[in-house]
Amino acid sequence: MLPKKLQAKLDLRSAANALRKLGSSFSEESGENVDFSSNDYLGYSKNQTIFFRASEILEEHQLQQNGATGSRLLSGNHKVYRQAEDFIAQIHQVEASLIFNSGYDANVGFFSSVPQRGDVILYDEFIHASIRDGIQMSNAKAYKFKHNDLEDLEAKLSLRAQSRSAGESAEFEIYMVTESVFSMDGDSPNLQTMADLSKKHGANFIVDEAHALGVFNFGLVHQLGLQDRVFAILVTFGKAMGCHGAAILGSNQLKSYLVNFARSLIYTTGLPPHSVATILASYEHMEREAKMPQSDILRLDVTIQFFREEVKNKNLQAYFISSDSAIQCAIIPGNETVKRISLQLKKAGFDVKAILSPTISAGQERLRFSLHSYNSQNEILNVLELLSKSLKGFSAD
Repeated sequence: MLPKKLQAKLDLRSAANALRKLGSSFSEESGENVDFSSNDYLGYSKNQTIFFRASEILEEHQLQQNGATGSRLLSGNHKVYRQAEDFIAQIHQVEASLIFNSGYDANVGFFSSVPQRGDVILYDEFIHASIRDGIQMSNAKAYKFKHNDLEDLEAKLSLRAQSRSAGESAEFEIYMVTESVFSMDGDSPNLQTMADLSKKHGANFIVDEAHALGVFNFGLVHQLGLQDRVFAILVTFGKAMGCHGAAILGSNQLKSYLVNFARSLIYTTGLPPHSVATILASYEHMEREAKMPQSDILRLDVTIQFFREEVKNKNLQAYFISSDSAIQCAIIPGNETVKRISLQLKKAGFDVKAILSPTISAGQERLRFSLHSYNSQNEILNVLELLSKSLKGFSAD
C-alpha cells in the first residue's frame, strides 16, 4: 500500500484532471498522426546520415562496447568524449565544453555547485524546473524576476550591487539566469540587453539554450555573438539535435571546477560511446547544413513563419503567445477544456499536446504546437482550421 499522504496527493491530482501517465512512444501512440508534439525540430532523430556517421566514429576509435563502464572520473571517459567536447567548443566559439548525461543533470550539477553560500541568483520566473531544482540544492540566495521584464531585473540587480558596494559582503557573486527560448511559451528575452546589464552590475550571465540550439543555428547566444559575454551556456541534445545528453559551455576554469564539484557528473555512469558518437555526428551534420542553401534549419524557419501568418489569417492571434521559435502556444484555460480540444485534434490525425496545470499556472493551460522542418503547409492549414472550429464550438457552449 502507498502511504496515505502520498495517495492523497495522487487523488488530488486525479480530481483536478491533471494526473500524469506514461504513454507509448510517439510512433506507437500516434500511428499516422502528424507530429506537432515532439522536440525533434529538425528531424535529426531519424536522420540516416547521422545514424551511420555515428557508427563510423566508433569504428575510427575501435570502440565496440555497449556502455561506458563507470563514471567519467573512473573508467567511463572513453575516447569520443574528448573529440566531441573539442568539436562542440570549436563550433560554439568558447574555450571548453563539458558533456553531461542530460539537460537536467547539467542544470542540477551547475546550480547546486557553482553559486556559493552568500551568493545571489536572479532567475526568470518561468525558468525550467531543472534549474529550479538545482537552485534549491544550492546554498545561495535566490530571487525571481518577472518574465522577460528587464526593468524588474535591473531593479533587483541594482539592489544586490548596492548591498555589495556597501560592504554587506564584498565577496558575494551575482548569477543571472534565463532561457534563450522558453519551453512553455516559446518566447525569448532580449539577450543583448541582458548581457549589457550583467556587465553593468558585475553579474555572471547564464543562458539555457535547450530550445534554441538547431532552431536558431548554434543557438541565439552564438547568433548574436554574445558567447564571450556569457559565463555559462547550457545546450541540450535531446531536442533539435535528435539524440541525448547536454553540455555546459564556458571557460577552461569553469570546466575544471565542474569536473571537481558537479555531483551529477561525478557520481553517475558516463554516456555510452554510441550516445557521444551520435552527439558528435549531429554537430558535424549541423555544421554542414549551416552552409547549405536548402537546409533543414532554413525549412524550419519557413515553417515557423508560415504558421505565424496562418494564425493571423484565421484570427487566432488572441490565443497565441508571440514567438519566433518552433514552439507556438495557444492559451486555452482549464485542464478539461484544453484536453478535450487536444483529443479532437488527435482524432482528426494531429498530435498536439495539451500542457496542463500544475506544470504551468492554473488559467494558463495551453495547446503546445512544436513545429518541425518536415511539417507541410497543408498540415499547418488543416490543423489551424480544426483548432479554429474547435474554439468556436467551445465559445458557443
